[in-house]
Amino acid sequence: MLFLNMKKVILGATGSIGSSLAKKLVEKGDQVHLIGREEASLSSLASELDSSFTTCDVLEENFCEKIINDLKDEPINGLAFCIGSIDLKPLKLTKKSDFMQSFNLNLVSATEVIRSLADNLKKNKGSIVLFSTVAVRQGFPNHTIVSSAKGAIEGLTLALAAELAPNVRVNCIAPSLTNSKMSDFLLKNEKVKEGIAKMHPLKRIGEGSDTASVAKFLLDKESSWITGQIIGVDGGRSSVA
Repeated sequence: MLFLNMKKVILGATGSIGSSLAKKLVEKGDQVHLIGREEASLSSLASELDSSFTTCDVLEENFCEKIINDLKDEPINGLAFCIGSIDLKPLKLTKKSDFMQSFNLNLVSATEVIRSLADNLKKNKGSIVLFSTVAVRQGFPNHTIVSSAKGAIEGLTLALAAELAPNVRVNCIAPSLTNSKMSDFLLKNEKVKEGIAKMHPLKRIGEGSDTASVAKFLLDKESSWITGQIIGVDGGRSSVA
C-alpha cells in the first residue's frame, strides 16, 4: 500500500515532454506531483490528472522550499527534470551571462532539487531522469551555449549514478528537436521544419510522447538494472548517417 501512495515529481510539467510523461504515468496508475512556472496551464493539467502541483521558477532563490512544503513529506520514488532551453548563437555573439543563465537553468537548478529530494528518493529506491540533447554527441554550429550546459548534465548523470547507488538510479535522455512551445520559433516555418525532419534517418521531428515513453520506462521498476546511461531518442540523428 505504501508503494501505491508514492509520487513521481515532474519539473517542467507543462512542456511537451513533461506533460506527456505526466499523462503516461497517471494512465498506468502512478501519482504525480507537477512543477512548473505557468500557473494557469499547470493548474489545468493538475486538475485533468487529479494531481498535486507547485508553481515556481527554478531560477528563483530557494525554489526547492516551495516544492518540499507542498509535498508535505510524502514519499517519492521518481524525479524527472524536464527543463531545458534552446539558446542558439555563434560564439562571437555570446556573453558570459548567456552561459551562466543556461548553466543555472539546466544544471544548477537540477542539482538543487536533487539535493533537496535525495533522502526521500533513497528511502524509496527511487529513479531520476535528466535530459540532455543530441547536440552534445553530434556537433552543431551555434550550439555552444546549450551543448555545454547539457554536456554538464550528462557528466552529472554519471557522477550521481555512482554516488547515489545502490538506492537511487540516475539516467539521462538525449532527444533531438521535438515539437514544443520552446522549439516553435524554429519549426513554425514549414519549409524549415521539413528540412530539419529530413536530417533525421527516420525523417520526422520528434514528439513529446516519443521521449516521454522512454522516461516512463526509466522511472519504472521494469528498468531496475539500468543506471548511469545516456539514451538517445533522436530519430537516429546521433548515430546513423
